[in-house]
Amino acid sequence: MTVQDVDQVSFAEEWERWHRTHEQALANPHGFLAITSLRWLSPEPTRFEDAPGAWSSGSEGVVVELADGEELTIDGTAVHGRYVFGAIAERASLYAGYGDAVIEIAKRGGHDIVRPRHPGNPLRTDFTHTPAYAPDPRWVRPGRYLPFDEPRAITVGAVAEGLEHVYDAPGQVEFELEGETFRLTAFNGKRPGALMVLLTDATSGVTTYAANRSLQIDAPDQTGRVTLDFNRATNLPCAYTDLATCPLPPTENRLPVAIEAGEKLPLERGGRP
Repeated sequence: MTVQDVDQVSFAEEWERWHRTHEQALANPHGFLAITSLRWLSPEPTRFEDAPGAWSSGSEGVVVELADGEELTIDGTAVHGRYVFGAIAERASLYAGYGDAVIEIAKRGGHDIVRPRHPGNPLRTDFTHTPAYAPDPRWVRPGRYLPFDEPRAITVGAVAEGLEHVYDAPGQVEFELEGETFRLTAFNGKRPGALMVLLTDATSGVTTYAANRSLQIDAPDQTGRVTLDFNRATNLPCAYTDLATCPLPPTENRLPVAIEAGEKLPLERGGRP
């Protein structure tokens, strides 16, 4: 076995460990696969079959009115009767316990929502894995971060019809592929200084999910260099369930080339092993 073969094996093993951790988070008992409904709140108190109480959204923010015998647990404390969650920030989520379930209270696209998460949801209990392209070092591409003078508010569509998301974009990421130069608008990543891009490519709607994929990028070094590892392009929750409000990529992030790397169309959406 050559050094190159050993490096390839090590690369694949590292990717397998990363993807296994990613899949475990996806299949968490209260993760996105556990969501049983998506409820858009209105001023009229409304009851839902998969959550206790009557829920509404108005001048006080989100309010739940629990009937006798109903209970939620918030920050370890049992609550009864009328409870005011208050105003919720855009893209923020609060969580209340309900037996072995969790009730997510959130704001998406300016609308207050409730999403119950039940561990026994068949989408979660039947989940096995997400198909993916075999990891290949050739899809690890060097890039350059091009910061904007000031972060720009970028409005993008959503998989939920009529919904829009607004994200602050600190800059763009430039890279080359097949002799062409591309620039992707980047949003803030999960860690301080890190970046995230939403994208589609020529595989979208063929072997990968049509609406979007996401790629996390480590913080640029002092010279602005970044690494784009397309092997780690992942599906957003909307690839698995219609009960998500995922954002769509900006127009410039819709690549005309095929990125044959990363996660493929989930089995739950007709993907192939």
